[in-house]
Order: sequence, then structure tokens, then C-alpha cells
Amino acid sequence: MFTGIIEEIGKISQIQPQSGGVTVKINAHTILEDTKIGDSIAVDGPCLTVRVLEKDGFVADISEETCRRTTLRSCKVGTQVNLERSLRLQDRLGGHLVLGHIDEVATISGWKHEGTSVIMEVTVGENVRPYIAYKGSIAVDGVSLTIANVLENRFEVALIPHTLQVTTFGEKQVGDAVNIEVDVMARYVETLMRNQATPTQTLNLEFLQKHGYS
Repeated sequence: MFTGIIEEIGKISQIQPQSGGVTVKINAHTILEDTKIGDSIAVDGPCLTVRVLEKDGFVADISEETCRRTTLRSCKVGTQVNLERSLRLQDRLGGHLVLGHIDEVATISGWKHEGTSVIMEVTVGENVRPYIAYKGSIAVDGVSLTIANVLENRFEVALIPHTLQVTTFGEKQVGDAVNIEVDVMARYVETLMRNQATPTQTLNLEFLQKHGYS
């Protein structure tokens, strides 16, 4: 489990195809502190397991499933990635609960300056749209962000200078693909509501108020 607060920008230095996926080496420094073989590290969002530790980085396997469902399928030598170590129980939760399980690969569809911040627009598919909520949380390439605006099939987030500096967003452009993980709480609420509703009931305002939601 992660928080979506990026600790370091790493760089892919080696890629080796394997049966059923690829093996990558990612150069890093900060996130190597206290890291052990078998630990989990979020790499641009997806959770990877450290297989080998080296002085200047770590080696991890990327399964065929992860390649198919995330932007890691397009990684190359020299690609920069957002890195975060898994959450410890005594850590502050600076972002929101992030599992490292990607829901969709989306596309950056807009980019505009607003004062000292940048507004990034992301276009998502039908499967993700129901979980996009105004002022809700979302993880984009592993970064915990707050949704500033919701459009028909898009959402906007405001990126402050600090976020642009400590993540790979400073290099992103319109048309780039990004990993999306929706807030896990939204999925739990959906499952709870679906299980409580009978086939003859409709999930509406009256039903939510009856079950304690206001």
C-alpha cells in the first residue's frame, strides 16, 4: 500500500525481455534506504517487487499482465519513472490510500497554465468515469492528486510547482499515456451499495438517505 507521495524520480537503465514479461533495472538512490529484497515499490503507479538490490538501483520483474495493463509496456532505457516505497504503519498519510493496482491507461488531453500552477486534463474511458468525483482523490502515474474539475469523459487536476519538480509531470505533454488508479474507497462504496440493493430497488437519493448517506 502507498500514499501517492513520490519520493524520487528514477531512471530505467536496463530492460531484458523474459518469458511472460520483462526484467528492468531502475537507477535510484533515496528509495534504496531501508529497502530489502522482496519489498514493494510503486513505479509510475504499478506495484513492483524488488528482486535484486544494487548500489545504484534495483531490479524488478514486470509481468505480462502488468505490461498489458499499464504504461510500463512502453518503457525504454532512459525513461524516467515516479518511485515510492510502500507505506509503513507509523508513516504520515500525506496523500491517500493507493494500492498500486492500475485501473486504466488514460491520455493527457490538455495542459494550460493558471497562475503558478498548471492544469492537466486527462481523458478516461467508460470503466473509470463513474469513480471520478469533484474534489475526490485519484492517482496518476502513482501521484496522489485532487480532482479540480469533472467533464463528460475527462477530469482536471492542478499541479503546483513542487509537484512538477519532484515528479515526471514536468516532462509530460499532451498525448502522453498515464496510469490511473481510482480511489479504493469509491470502489468499496459501489460494492456496498450494489450488495445492499435488491433487484427491485434503485440506487437513488432516497435509497442513500435511508441507509445513512446524506
